Amino acid sequence: MTPAETTTSGGALLVLAILLPSAGILASFALGGRNAERIALGSAPLALAIALSVLAEVWRAGRPIVYAIAGLSPPLGIALRADGISAVMLVTSALIIPAAGLYARAGFATPPAERESRKAFTFWIMLQAISAALAIIFVSGDLFNLYVALELLTFAALPLACVEGRAETFAAALRYLLFALFGSIFYLLGAALLYGAFGTLDIALLAERMRPLPAVTAAAALMSAGLLAKTALFPLHLWLPPAHANAPAPASAVLSGLVVKGSFFLTLRLWFYVLPALPAVGFDAILGALGSGAVVFGSVLALMQPRLKLLIAYSTIAQIGYLFLIFPLGSGLHAWTADGWNGGLMQVLAHAFAKAAMFLAAGVLYESLGHDKIAKFSGAAKAMPMTFLTLGLGGLSLMGLPPSGGFAAKWLLLRASVASGQWVWALVLLVGGLLAAGYVYRILAPALSSDPVALKAPPRRAGEAIALSLALVAVVLGFAPESFFQLLDIGRPALATAGLP
Repeated sequence: MTPAETTTSGGALLVLAILLPSAGILASFALGGRNAERIALGSAPLALAIALSVLAEVWRAGRPIVYAIAGLSPPLGIALRADGISAVMLVTSALIIPAAGLYARAGFATPPAERESRKAFTFWIMLQAISAALAIIFVSGDLFNLYVALELLTFAALPLACVEGRAETFAAALRYLLFALFGSIFYLLGAALLYGAFGTLDIALLAERMRPLPAVTAAAALMSAGLLAKTALFPLHLWLPPAHANAPAPASAVLSGLVVKGSFFLTLRLWFYVLPALPAVGFDAILGALGSGAVVFGSVLALMQPRLKLLIAYSTIAQIGYLFLIFPLGSGLHAWTADGWNGGLMQVLAHAFAKAAMFLAAGVLYESLGHDKIAKFSGAAKAMPMTFLTLGLGGLSLMGLPPSGGFAAKWLLLRASVASGQWVWALVLLVGGLLAAGYVYRILAPALSSDPVALKAPPRRAGEAIALSLALVAVVLGFAPESFFQLLDIGRPALATAGLP
């Protein structure tokens, strides 16, 4: 903590947010078998209650809440911090992970008369591990602890990507592992440079001590490269499509909706909280340019995919690109940076819910049709209206059409780009929206035909309802009140630098 910071009321909630899924993992190993599923799903309401309590406490206090573990302040101890974006991301994780878990019961439950299976046990353990890792990422205030959490997130996500044990899933997971390991090495090298230069890795202390040094520039480049590889930002995206498309639907929903957001969240922490005092060296423009390339490249490839899950996976690459427009549009203290900041964060949330919903809907569709080949969707919407409604609502948000969270995000980013005179980003937003409309049309057009379709199995109504619920959240985000954006601004570094609450 900085000298001005002390442990605040509600800080113990941050410890509980981490301990609950961690304790669930230990209890699952101790009790074994089908109890892992019961623990994972049974603890979900408590996890949501803790996340909502953190959000309420941050909102009530109007500033970040801080907890010094064992009463020791940094650099001797470790501080947990939760600002507005931490609280909102905790709630997002606490909604999407149990939704994926409830959906997964059909494929990963252990019936009473059967022995426990390795596949089911692995799934429920790793789902809880992802929850714990994300909680640490969202509330940790130390770059090394964030590294540890990021590794836990990676090594929990990898088994989910290949839990079904097929050859193609192992190949995809191996590629994912290689990118993740190189990303980890780069991040750790950069963190070592920062520690050598300033003697601490606490984010608040680093921000105070930061000054332009060659070591800092090298550290920023190394850490950013590592995080971009883990986020699958173009051109470091090669691992994502096969990993997400070949994973089981609930795993794909968590991987796309949440896991890639963990490394992006660290990138935000690095550039907005640790390095904002550095003189501009063009990193914001570089990140914006890479994001723009991802929007166009990912969208064009999505248009070319024959399978629904591959299309949605390539769409994830494109939608990740929008996130990185927050760097050129949300940096500094200008009249337009609030729109850039809020638009980028709204894109994080809208994409998380929309993409999780679309992957779950794709899973229902595969179960019913026996395939996910887009060319053979003719007439499927008549037989599975709720599934295609979910895909349509998710696509509405990806396109950025009102009313949806995606529209709110892209509108705010568009306003920021116009107000700042950075017209190139406005062009990217418009072109990306048109391309997204193209690949969403590819999904819906054949399905809306009147051709008869033969279902191999009736659609699973519970799965359809879960997917539709997430899609509706993505739409409802478009109606977020002004107070919601005030919550996102709590703890924003530019405001703190200016002496604002």
